Amino acid sequence: MTTMAITPLRQRMIEDMSARKLCVGTQRGHIRSCKRFAAFLKRSPITASLEDIRRFQLHLADTGVSICNRNRIMTGLRFLFRVTLRRLDLAEEIYHIREPQKLPLVMSADEIKRLLAVASSLKTRVLLSLGYGCGLRAREIVRLKVKHIDSAQKIIRIEQSKGRKDRNVMLSDEMLGLLRQWWKARPRHDAGIPPQERWLFPSRKSARNPITTRHLNRLFHEAADAAGIRKHVTLHSLRHSFATHLLEHDTHIRKIQLLLGHEKLETTARYLHVATGMISAVESPLDRLAQPKRKRPRKAEKNGNEAQPPA
Repeated sequence: MTTMAITPLRQRMIEDMSARKLCVGTQRGHIRSCKRFAAFLKRSPITASLEDIRRFQLHLADTGVSICNRNRIMTGLRFLFRVTLRRLDLAEEIYHIREPQKLPLVMSADEIKRLLAVASSLKTRVLLSLGYGCGLRAREIVRLKVKHIDSAQKIIRIEQSKGRKDRNVMLSDEMLGLLRQWWKARPRHDAGIPPQERWLFPSRKSARNPITTRHLNRLFHEAADAAGIRKHVTLHSLRHSFATHLLEHDTHIRKIQLLLGHEKLETTARYLHVATGMISAVESPLDRLAQPKRKRPRKAEKNGNEAQPPA
């Protein structure tokens, strides 16, 4: 985005978002939402009315925009009207739709084993192992540096991830061994960077940048295809599988919440619905019907017919 293309309204909105420390991705999304609204109006959003807001929301519904995208677009517009333009009357006209709650797609332990076995290179295997073995997000994986690996305490430090939060995750012996193998084999075109500040997975174009999440996603889907996994899995499915398999092995849900960096326990609790090992172990009441009834022991008769105690 060049400064020549920035209108005064957009510049003011960017300043408002920057002052509130919104991340770059969020700012881009809000700007796209406002551009879409301006294209619908065919004039500046400054001139928008309550009826324009209503018509735009109906337009999004009629054109088949998904609920998730509709809410995302309207969040950007709400920021414009509530913060930048101070038009609270228009901001109140914006509504959000409750999104359908879907269960996360989880891979079995056998599928994970196949996925890692067919990884095309050591680099791919290490990247995917971090997703499954530590429950990391794609952005967290690619932005790992040498300083984040603490082999003495057996932890990996995740700095300023989603929600601007730091957290620690465990560093298993298996994961530490893979990282050491990769450190010996990784490209050596970052000699001018202090060792602790070097990316674990530097870009081929510039050692000052890590690989992109798009590149990581491509490696994952190539491995999934090679492993014959036909589910519609994504890279994030490794994180889902990490949490679900920990639950199935009786790891306390509070520990899983801390490892994943979830603010609310309810977010972590959804993995209870997909922990197939726990679900399949529950005895169905239908099975109980098929079981023979146990005979109850006969009670001693009353009115003087009770069995006499031994003398």
